[in-house]
Amino acid sequence: FILKLKPWDERSGEGQSVQEIIGQLFARTASIKDANMIFFAPPTVTGFGLSNGFEVQLQDQSGGTVDALYDVSQDFIEALSQRPEIQYASTTFDPTFPQYEVVVDVAKTKLAGLDVEGVLGVMQGYLSGVYASNFNKFGKQYRVYYQGEPNFRANLESLNAIKVKNGNGVMAPITEFVTLERVYGPQSLTRFNLFTAAKISGAPNSGYSSGDAISAIEEVAAETLPTGYGYEYSGITREEISAGSQTVYIFMLCFIFVYFLLCAQYESFILPIAVLLSVPAGLSGVLIFANLFGISNNIYIQITLVMLIGLLAKNAILIVEFAIQRRREGETILQSALDGAIARFRPILMTSFAFIFGLFPLMISTGAGAVGNRAIGTGAIGGMLVGTILGVMVIPVLFIIFQTLQERIVGVTDHDWGDEDDIDTKKEQLN
Repeated sequence: FILKLKPWDERSGEGQSVQEIIGQLFARTASIKDANMIFFAPPTVTGFGLSNGFEVQLQDQSGGTVDALYDVSQDFIEALSQRPEIQYASTTFDPTFPQYEVVVDVAKTKLAGLDVEGVLGVMQGYLSGVYASNFNKFGKQYRVYYQGEPNFRANLESLNAIKVKNGNGVMAPITEFVTLERVYGPQSLTRFNLFTAAKISGAPNSGYSSGDAISAIEEVAAETLPTGYGYEYSGITREEISAGSQTVYIFMLCFIFVYFLLCAQYESFILPIAVLLSVPAGLSGVLIFANLFGISNNIYIQITLVMLIGLLAKNAILIVEFAIQRRREGETILQSALDGAIARFRPILMTSFAFIFGLFPLMISTGAGAVGNRAIGTGAIGGMLVGTILGVMVIPVLFIIFQTLQERIVGVTDHDWGDEDDIDTKKEQLN
């Protein structure tokens, strides 16, 4: 069934997001034992699977039976269900689906002047329908299928009414040539990478990301899958994993861009490191706040991390730039670092807390789009708050370290000290 939720303004109480409603439905139907009830949201990207979650193809790489694959898949699903990261895991693969196997008496069929393909073709036409031709009417083209009426294919006795023309032109009951045997097997077989596979679908639990679910799947697979069985991801999970490595390159490019920009500004390859090393302290605040408020590490959090690279680097640039100016005026490295931190302390707090208070409504937002708004607001506030508090203490220390290293490696030039008349005086002051 496709369940349509009420509009946001008609929902009452807390816990009215899609994932929370799904959790409530699972809890309310847990007592039903006569059916396997699963609730899932539609996929984030239409066309990538049937549900919003993960898809795993459990592969029988040993060429075993479907019954063995079913047993392994059930053990795998049971182990997955024990993990807190997994809300549910299920598969439609079932080798106990009731079926009838059509057995053709080949010898009797040949004696009657028929072939097996002709007999089965008649059965297909009566029972499942066969495409015959097309015809045009009302300016449109229609397809013609022939098939027996429903009441003539409702039970096993209906086969007695199906006739096939033998070699002598006589219509003979098709039951003279075929018999039906009751068997059990899978409704359909899926091949993935040429191996017989069982598709397992599921979703991460509330407070866990799809990456957490993927890690749980890999750990469970390593512990439970026997020899000869493997797994591959499909659907949107496969695309997520293939695109996951791009995040690392994005962060690397951001840091490289900021580094070279600061190298041009400071005319140094060493001093910009003081700015860059202050950024991770603030980025840790994003993950801390995300865990505290139950926000999964989703795409919104990653966008926030990229944004904070520039915002946190801005605070470090303010302190380092002012400290460099004081250093060029002849102050010691320690004193210039302290002056820079003190002089820039109030502007940094003013701009940072203005940014934090401006994002606070996103952090407590509700209604449609609340997941993305809360993720961005919580991540940005956490990163900016922790980065500001730690930054004003860490940045001066980093400046002292790398400015000392800069002067020991490169040395002190006249350009660093300002006017030529004051060079000797400033060098004496430093000494």
